[in-house]
Formats: sequence, C-alpha cells, structure tokens
Amino acid sequence: MDPRLSELVEAADLNALLRAVDGLVSSRDWDGLVELADACEAALERGKQLWPIAAHVDYRLALDAPGEYAADVLDSDLGRFAPGPLTEVAASTHTWDELAPHVDSPQVAAYVAQERVLRGEDLEEDDRTHPEVMGLPLTLQPFEPTYALATFHPNHVEVAEAWDPRVPLRDVPIDPAPATQDAELETVLLDLVTPWLAESNGAARVAIVEGSATGAASHLTYGSLSMAELDVAEALQRVAWAAASGGAHGRRRGAAYGRFMAFYLVATFGGLTWPVAPDDIADAASRLRWYRWAEGGPEKGWVLRVAVEDPVDGWAAAIAATDLLEVEDEAP
Repeated sequence: MDPRLSELVEAADLNALLRAVDGLVSSRDWDGLVELADACEAALERGKQLWPIAAHVDYRLALDAPGEYAADVLDSDLGRFAPGPLTEVAASTHTWDELAPHVDSPQVAAYVAQERVLRGEDLEEDDRTHPEVMGLPLTLQPFEPTYALATFHPNHVEVAEAWDPRVPLRDVPIDPAPATQDAELETVLLDLVTPWLAESNGAARVAIVEGSATGAASHLTYGSLSMAELDVAEALQRVAWAAASGGAHGRRRGAAYGRFMAFYLVATFGGLTWPVAPDDIADAASRLRWYRWAEGGPEKGWVLRVAVEDPVDGWAAAIAATDLLEVEDEAP
C-alpha cells in the first residue's frame, strides 16, 4: 500500500482517509481501495477505530467499482453501516450480467436479481437468480406500479417518494366498526415500518375490525378523517415504499424487500400460503379494496396511512405510522 496511506491509517485520520478514498475512486484504483479497507480492518485489532473507513470503502466499491469488485463486498458485515443494502447499492449502478458471474451466495444473488427486476430487467430465464429465496417473479407484472427507487451518491442517498394518487381525499364521518383481533394481519402491517419503530423516532398503530375501511381508520384518527380509494398499483407502490424505507433515521431495507413485503401483505390478506403465483397475487389484490386516509392538518416526516377492506368476508384493517426527522416535528 502507498506509504502515505499507511501513515494516515496509523494516525487514524478519518477526514484525510475519506479524501483518500475519493481519490482512489477517481483514479479507479480498485486494488488500492481493497488494500486500504484491509489495512483499516487490521488496524482495528490495534485499537484504531477505523471501521467507518472500511465500511465506506465497501460502499464505494459496491457503488462505483466494476462488477467483480462490487460483487465481492455484497455480503460484507460492514454493509450494515451503509445507507442501504449493498445489494441495492450495487444493483443501482450495475447490470445483472455485470454482477451475477461473481456472486456465489444464493441470498445475495436473489436480492441483486430482484433489484435489477425493479429497474426493468427480465430475468425469468436466468438460472442464477435463485427465485426460491424470495418467491417473487423475475419480471415486473402488469398489475405492478412504478416503484419508488433509491439513487445512491458517494455520501448520501436520494429516495423517490410514492407518487400522488389520482383520487383526492374527501372528508368522511368518523364511525368506528367493532374491533377484532388478528395477530397475523397486525404483525404484517407493523412489519412494513419496523425500522421506523426500532431504529428511529417512529410510532405506529393498527386497527382490525368487522366492517369497512372507514370503520378501521376511525379507530386511529385523533381528529377528522378523510379517505380516498387507491387502485392496486397505487396501493402496492405505497406499501413497498414504506417497507423499503428506513424512515428518518433507520437503515433502509431496500426496494427488493419492499416489493416482497407488498406481495406478502397481499398474500396474507388474501388468505394465501406463501409462495404465491403472480396471477394469484393479482386476483387477491383486485378482490380487496385499498384506501389511503389522513387526519386534519399537514403531515410531516415519513407517513403511512393505508386501509384495506375485504368486501366479501366483511373485515378491514388500517395502519397509522409516522416517523419524524426530529422530535420537534421538523419535516424531512
């Protein structure tokens, strides 16, 4: 390794090392980056807290390096410190064919493949994708939305928001329906926002009722209630966005996971046993009625307010989840 970099490692100069990483990326010195990461990890044994640099190197390799180097870090333990899963980071800037020949782990391959599917690749005929891991189709289905995807930058990530639905909200009377218990439905709904709750400032509540979506949402509002119907694509997009997100301060779980949770939620609400064929997901999603809802006043931070109604079996469920950038309600 360059003696100057060795000196920075020994001095544990984090700012200078970050600049050095930028320089190595600019010069496309991928072997030098790997050597620097190895040196930082070795320095940990000598008490030098250089894991942030090692983690950042893995992130930059996944983001910027050729497929062979990017694939080599996708199952790194340090990936948990990146702004999103390294499988999503790498898939955002590499094609499947650039990464697949260098991926050995079935789980890593499955997540990378799903991220590439979300970016428009059709991988149905590729036997390297390990579809058994996630149980999802390897091409986008006609009933699916345009998903809200992440764009990763050297020092931050930008995430598209769920788009505004076509039907505007309208005020409805608050009319709580009789509450009931369903632990499975409640767990699936809360799982959509786990990082908001466990790693950030978020809070979430769920209501399950015998009755309508309005009757479920009425249990959760603290003020007025307004609702609007969502079509299937709009509902899947909103649910997948929430499940992929880390909220204000939690770690992002990735668009592939968001798609999985959207499909799994439909399967659970439809009484289907996972894994489920795409046509069955489409049928179940179409049989249900989907709504967004809101209380009075502006919404700040990360917000998921969705209700689902089964008009055949006569039950409904709703979730109210919010995560704030700051405790003082500062908007993101």
